[in-house]
Amino acid sequence: LDLRKRQVLIFLVLLGLSRADTESAHYSVAEETEIGSFVANLARDLGLGVEELSSREARVVSDDNKKYLHLDLLTGDLLLNEKLDRDELCGSTEPCVLHFQVVLENPLQFFRVELHVKDINDHSPTFLDKEILIKISEGTTIGTTFLMESAQDLDVGSNSLQNYTISPNSHFHIKIPDSSDRKIYPELVLDRALDYEQEAELRLTLTALDGGSPPKSGTTLVLIKVLDINDNAPEFPQSLYEVQVPEDRPIGSWIVTISAKDLDAGNYGKISYTFFHASEDIRKTFEINPISGEVNLRSPLDFEVIQSYTINIQATDGGGLSGKCTLLVKVMDINDNPPEVTISSITKRIPENASETLVALFSVVDQDSGDNGRMICSIQDNLPFFLKPTFKNFFTLVSEKALDRESQAEYNITITVTDLGTPRLKTEYNITVLVSDVNDNAPAFTRTSYTLFVRENNSPALHIGSVSATDRDSGTNAQVTYSLLPSQDPHLPLASLVSINADNGHLFALRSLDYEALQGFEFRVGAADRGSPALSSEALVRVLVLDANDNSPFVLYPLQNGSAPCTELVPRAAEPGYLVTKVVAVDGDSGQNAWLSYQLLKATEPGLFGVWAHNGEVRTARLLSERDAAKHRLVVLVKDNGEPPRSATATLHVLLVDGFSQPYLPLPEAALAQAQNDSLTIYLVVALASVSSLFLLSVLLFVAVRLCKRSRAASVGRCLVPQGPFPGYLVDVSGTRTPSQ
Repeated sequence: LDLRKRQVLIFLVLLGLSRADTESAHYSVAEETEIGSFVANLARDLGLGVEELSSREARVVSDDNKKYLHLDLLTGDLLLNEKLDRDELCGSTEPCVLHFQVVLENPLQFFRVELHVKDINDHSPTFLDKEILIKISEGTTIGTTFLMESAQDLDVGSNSLQNYTISPNSHFHIKIPDSSDRKIYPELVLDRALDYEQEAELRLTLTALDGGSPPKSGTTLVLIKVLDINDNAPEFPQSLYEVQVPEDRPIGSWIVTISAKDLDAGNYGKISYTFFHASEDIRKTFEINPISGEVNLRSPLDFEVIQSYTINIQATDGGGLSGKCTLLVKVMDINDNPPEVTISSITKRIPENASETLVALFSVVDQDSGDNGRMICSIQDNLPFFLKPTFKNFFTLVSEKALDRESQAEYNITITVTDLGTPRLKTEYNITVLVSDVNDNAPAFTRTSYTLFVRENNSPALHIGSVSATDRDSGTNAQVTYSLLPSQDPHLPLASLVSINADNGHLFALRSLDYEALQGFEFRVGAADRGSPALSSEALVRVLVLDANDNSPFVLYPLQNGSAPCTELVPRAAEPGYLVTKVVAVDGDSGQNAWLSYQLLKATEPGLFGVWAHNGEVRTARLLSERDAAKHRLVVLVKDNGEPPRSATATLHVLLVDGFSQPYLPLPEAALAQAQNDSLTIYLVVALASVSSLFLLSVLLFVAVRLCKRSRAASVGRCLVPQGPFPGYLVDVSGTRTPSQ
């Protein structure tokens, strides 16, 4: 199994214990059994098939999370996963039972399993002392018993210490009295009176036997010194002493003083104090002054390991007589152990759209007792998580609701476990939970619409601007791809006008734009992320084409097409400001690029005519005289206001006449051009000119007659040309005061 599955399995075991089956299976195994040994066929005992065990992912979980057993899913056999040492697991506790749970999934089902670890005879009895010294007065009566140090055997039950024997002799035998604590203590019983003068010292061998098969044994030497008679043994005022000692008492501290009295005098009245029947733990923890009887602390106390000590103290006088008492030392618990947090499973990354997700399964324990061992478990406030107690001292850390990674992508959770002791101790465990992204945010453009300006005549593939969209998600969910959306205008060839870079939103003009053909257009762009499913948004892009000064002014009137120039007739009687004609021009550009200005570039007689700069009107600048030439050639410059400016010229021919009776004479240049034509052309032109002249002469005569009738002049028989403006019916109806053509 991988670590995650084991963690989830432990959580399910603990969470389902409250509704687990009440049935339990009981098995037993001898300690020190080899790894892989068969314990039981779990499939048969549970009434399940081997295939069902495998399909339901059967697991064996111990209460302390240690893997003592292994379940073979192929056979359904329950096997040992490690050697079990009953003495290490349970000490003197009998029976030694390990508790397990068998977990089946789909559906979830639990079975309790109890494994009884049976003791084997793997320890021999041992004596802590290599030699036991006993002093016996020669006056000791037959049947007197003498206490001796007992042997230690770590085995229990029938394999524990069962009997003592002593080497054959004529003075003593071993007696094993009944004991309230069910332990076997040897006593040496005097069978025959001792004689100091015959034998002052005896050496015997004491053998301790256990109940194993075959039994094991241990020996020690018993040295018996025969003393002169001493008829009074030491006596203690009380047989039991009780004292309470806090577990933080410093090493070397005084515990209690034990005192006995002996009525004898001299050496027989001198008392020495010793421990007897003392275990190794007592000897390492306490010491007694053999003369004063003071009991002092030799090593630190730990309530969590041993709560009390029962110490047997022997007082022996100089004559070898002894008395005994019992010292009961009760260790008082203090709050010296902070709570411990054990994480069974943890999930450090959870999706943002999941609610009530298991983050961690952990257990808490405090080695102290009472209020010192009671605990409170909590996390910080204002977090979308909560603690949920499950079984005994197990808790689960669960998300309270669906999270939002865009609001907070990481949570630092501190699990605080505080006991109720004085002073209170606490333990903190930090868990960092990362919120994984879910594609729940569509890309958002920085603006709902973009306006881009492009100057006409641009180079193809010109970068004209960019659109930008951001996605609050992360990873591939935040990778944005741009595209052009289909145009809603079926007549707009969008695909041939612009393109967009799918990765960065850069927009490019695919061809050169012409302001005069297309002043602007608009389209929509889309931004889609790469999540599953993908989310998208769109924005409007307006492209405005800026005008460039790429068109020169075009003269509409007079026409400049290379044909015979148009001649304007001006009466010599015209007043200053008389409108000769008007140059009309247009510019294909717009704005200031289409603002036209006019100026007189060349003139046959400077100062005679002028051009208005804003409207192109050609007017007389002064009064005409007889000395002024009859024919004039004017060149008018038409210039726009672009940068750089563009211009065009218009050539005007003006003919000064005394009145409209003077026939129109072609300019010398036109006559020269006509002379170069063939004779047929000359005849046609002459004929056309004649007809035209006759028509013009008739019109002029008609006009002159009309004018003469209205003349205010007094002279008779004389026709004068008017000195003022022409009558209204001869003026162009356009209002430009240009003579009618």
